[in-house]
Amino acid sequence: MEAAQEAPKRPPLDVIALSDEPFLAAHGIPQLTVVESTGSTNADLLRGASENPAAYPDLTVLAAEHQTAARGRLDRRWEAPARSSVSVSLVLRPVNADGRPLPTQSYSWLSLLGALALREALLETAGIPAELKWPNDVLVRGRKVAGILAQLGPMHGGAVPPVILGTGLNVSLTTAELPVPNATSVLLEGPATVDRTVLLKSYLSRFALLYRSFCNADGDPAAGMAGGHSLHKRVEAVLTTLGKQVRAHLPGDHEIIGHASRLDDYGSLMVVDSGGHEHVVTAGDVVHLRPWTPPGQEPEGGGRRGSAESGYA
Repeated sequence: MEAAQEAPKRPPLDVIALSDEPFLAAHGIPQLTVVESTGSTNADLLRGASENPAAYPDLTVLAAEHQTAARGRLDRRWEAPARSSVSVSLVLRPVNADGRPLPTQSYSWLSLLGALALREALLETAGIPAELKWPNDVLVRGRKVAGILAQLGPMHGGAVPPVILGTGLNVSLTTAELPVPNATSVLLEGPATVDRTVLLKSYLSRFALLYRSFCNADGDPAAGMAGGHSLHKRVEAVLTTLGKQVRAHLPGDHEIIGHASRLDDYGSLMVVDSGGHEHVVTAGDVVHLRPWTPPGQEPEGGGRRGSAESGYA
C-alpha cells in the first residue's frame, strides 16, 4: 500500500468497448452513455425518467468520469478525483418474463443485489475478496471500497415507478485521496487490474444476470437464482454484519443494540437485543449502523471502530 501514494495515470473509460452492440444486447442493456462530468448520475436519471419515461427503459445505463455533487444515503455528499472511480447509475423497471411488474416490497433487495454483483465482479476481475456490509456497502478487509444508492423514481399514469440504482466504486484513489480513514480503493488492495472499463463491464454483466433472474422469480428472494442459491442466501453468506454485536442509530435519537442475526424476507436487518427481543431495522430508517463492543471488552479488528460514511462511493 505504501508504494501506491502517487496518483496513477487515469485513462478515460473505453466508450467503444462499453458500447459494443453484442455486449449490450447479450445483457439486455438498451443504451449506455458516458459523460465527462455531471453533478450526479442518479439525479440525471431521476430527472430524465420524470421528464421523458419512454426514453429511459429498463437497464438504461449512465456513467460519469467525474461527479461534482454525488450523494449517498441520507444525503451524504462526496467527491472523488476525475477518472478515479466507477460512477454509474441504472434505470430499473422490474418486470417478470410475462411483463408483470414486481411487487414494490421486493425493491428493497435491489441495492443488495447490486452490491452482490459488484462483489462478484471484483473477485472475478481484480481478484479482490470483498464482503457486504448492510445495508449498502462493499468492503475489502473491513474497509469500504464501494457503496450503492437506490432511489425510487417518479410514477406516471399509474405505472409502477422505476428505481434508480447508483454505484460508486473507488478504483485508483491513493491513501491521501480516500474520503475517510476507513475507506479503501481497488488500487490499494493489490488488484489484478485497475482498468475501470473492465471493472464496469464485469459489474454490468453480473448485475444483469442476477437482476433478470430475480425479476423472473417475481422478486422472491428465496427463489433459486442463476448460479445456484437464492438471493437471500447468497447475500447472507457474504454479509459481514451478521453474527456481530451492532448499534443501530435510528431517527429521533433512538438506538438498538444487539446481535445482528439475519435478514428478513424484505432485506431488513434483524437485531436481537439483550432481552431476547427481535427488532426489524430497515435500510430506509437506519442513520448509522456500527459495530458495538460491551464496555470493558476489546473491540474486534484490533480496536478499529466505526464505518466509512462516504455516501455511495
